[in-house]
Amino acid sequence: MIGAAPSSTGAGRAAPATSPRRPTAHGNRLIAALSGLIAPVDYSSPAAYRRPPALYRHLQWLGWLLTSHGWVPDFVVLLEVPGRRSGKLRRTVLVRTVHAGREYLVALAGESEWVRNVRAAEGRVVIRRGRPRRVTLVELPCAERPPIIREYLCGSGRRAGSREAQRYFGVSRDPSPEEIGPIVERYPVFEITEAGARSARRL
Repeated sequence: MIGAAPSSTGAGRAAPATSPRRPTAHGNRLIAALSGLIAPVDYSSPAAYRRPPALYRHLQWLGWLLTSHGWVPDFVVLLEVPGRRSGKLRRTVLVRTVHAGREYLVALAGESEWVRNVRAAEGRVVIRRGRPRRVTLVELPCAERPPIIREYLCGSGRRAGSREAQRYFGVSRDPSPEEIGPIVERYPVFEITEAGARSARRL
């Protein structure tokens, strides 16, 4: 009937509004566990140590195998250093960065186990990519780190302007050394020098 009020039941009733479904606690744990494979890893936290995802840690053995045989890109190396407490050999797969003809290792996770082990060993380590190479790692002061971190982002097989700058360091996609400066204290950087040699920058 014309003028009648709309019925409270039937086809004319508006569907109730639904709120977006939030991830469950289980879903969040699964995403965190698979970080690095289905989701990028975020290392930009200001914490002194940013623990890598569990799946990444569990797959380290595969990285050791591939790197020790040289079956990886030339910027990937295997670091071997004695544990500072146990004395047992500890292995970590890392990205080697080259800047101005020198080689460096950048600690994305901050004050990680390998960083503390290297310090305890006074920098004396072995680097593998196929054949072993005995070297000395020399930690850079904060003032010298920005250009190395920028090279880490723009070199080593990465594209300039990639989102890794945001996820790894919390900076813009194409950061200047000046933008990188305030965060370098959270990212130890080591120069790779030949065993027994002192870095020219220290002379």
